[in-house]
Amino acid sequence: MPRAKKHYGQHFLHERGIIERIVAAVAPRPGERLVEIGPGEGALTLPLLDKAGALTAIELDAELIEPLREKSKAHGDLTILHADVLETDLTALAGGGKLRLVGNLPYYVSSPILFHCLAHARAIADMHFMLQKEVVDRMAAAPGGKTYGRLSVMLQLACTVEPLLRVPAGAFRPPPQVESAVVRLVPLSPPQLPPTELMPSIEGIVRAAFGQRRKTLANALSGTLDAEAIRAAGIDPRARAETLAPGQYVALARSGLAR
Repeated sequence: MPRAKKHYGQHFLHERGIIERIVAAVAPRPGERLVEIGPGEGALTLPLLDKAGALTAIELDAELIEPLREKSKAHGDLTILHADVLETDLTALAGGGKLRLVGNLPYYVSSPILFHCLAHARAIADMHFMLQKEVVDRMAAAPGGKTYGRLSVMLQLACTVEPLLRVPAGAFRPPPQVESAVVRLVPLSPPQLPPTELMPSIEGIVRAAFGQRRKTLANALSGTLDAEAIRAAGIDPRARAETLAPGQYVALARSGLAR
C-alpha cells in the first residue's frame, strides 16, 4: 500500500459510500472525455472506468502510476499522463471536444488548479472536485458574508457553483485535519461570460477591492478607479467589496474602460 506523501498533499479516499455518491454525481457515460486530476490509488478511477469505459488520469507522483495502470486493466482503458496539471494544456487535451474533470485536489494547491481550469473553461463541460470544505464555502458564498471574496467572485463569473456533499476526515488515509466537500462546477455559456477584453480589468479590480476589504471601494480602488467612475457603474463609492454581486464588478470594469 503506497505511503501518502506530505509534500504532494496526499490523502487517499477510501470510504466506499462516499466514493459511490461521487461517482453517482458525476454519472459518467461511455464516449465522454473524462479526465481525473490526481487519481492516487484509484479509489475513484476504477469505479469511474467501470461506468465510462475510458479515462485519462493526470498524476504527478511517478510511484503511483504503474500500480494504478495494473489495477485498471480489468476496468477499462486508462491513459495516465505523468504531469503536473498546472502545466497541462487542458484545451489541447480536449482535442476540440469538452472535458469532464474529476479530482480529489491537493488542498495546498487547490486554488491555483481551479484558476488554471477556469483559463480553459471553454474546453470543459463540468468539474467535480473534492476540496477543503472551507474553500467550497468560499466558492459558493453569496455577497455580504465573511466567506465571500475574490475566489467567490471570479468563479461565479465563470461557472455555476453547486456544493454536493460533505466528506468527513475519516473517509481518507491519512485523515486530513479539516472537513472536506465535493462541489460541481459548470462553466457558463459564452453569452453569459464577461467579454474577454474586460477580464484583466475585472481581475485587477476584484484583487484590489478584496485586498483591502475593510476599506470603502473609493479607498480600496483609489489607484484604479475614482469615485466618479464607481458612481457611473451604479455603485456607491462608500460600499465595501463584500457587498457587491459578481456582475457589479463587471460594471466597474466597463466604467473604468469607458473613461
